[in-house]
Amino acid sequence: MTSMNRRALITGASSGIGRATALAFAEAGIDLILVSRSLERLKRVASEVEKSGVKAQVHAADLSVVEQVKESIGAIVAVFPVDILVNSAGIGYTGTVLTTPLQDWQKVMDLNLTSVFQCIQAVLPGMRDRQQGTIINIASIAGYQAFPGWAAYNVSKAGLIALSKTLANEERTQGIRVITIIPGATNTAIWDTDTVNADFDRSRMLTPETVAQSILHAALLPPHAVIEELTVMPSAGTL
Repeated sequence: MTSMNRRALITGASSGIGRATALAFAEAGIDLILVSRSLERLKRVASEVEKSGVKAQVHAADLSVVEQVKESIGAIVAVFPVDILVNSAGIGYTGTVLTTPLQDWQKVMDLNLTSVFQCIQAVLPGMRDRQQGTIINIASIAGYQAFPGWAAYNVSKAGLIALSKTLANEERTQGIRVITIIPGATNTAIWDTDTVNADFDRSRMLTPETVAQSILHAALLPPHAVIEELTVMPSAGTL
């Protein structure tokens, strides 16, 4: 599958797996639309990826404001159609079922699940018109292994896996591929955020670059084939 003139939209592109995926895609010659909250950080990533000779656009958007996501992403892809959507934006959150406030629960669901649903609704009409497209959702091993103390996060990622499977079954006949990437623990800034209280040996985790290579591999498969689900774990196992 040639990557000539292909364009990918990546959410959460300013850090972690999203940033690493942008760099990996750029190396493969894929033009990029980078979306996250911080315009300054996006501009830094754009200047990095442009060294590979691809075009990169940046769009600052707060995907946690779910009422605006479909319209803002839709406006972008109406002008710049995308072949690949990578839903990488997300939030980590620790808390038990008993102790998680409703407001926090809703915030995790909004960003990790509902914003993805809205990004998908924004790009699907164009992909259907062209009868081709690849949608890649970054879930988590937590969607299958219900880690205690990660209630909202576990549920949001399990929901994302179900969303991906549903979408794959609905859109297969439209020539649209849906890929779910399920990484184990990955050494990103998520572990430094104030919503995560966990103490793991980060040196044993996956690197964002390793996960990004897996995403690129799945994206570049010939169009008549699809890796529907790819679990990537640290060789040390579940942390």
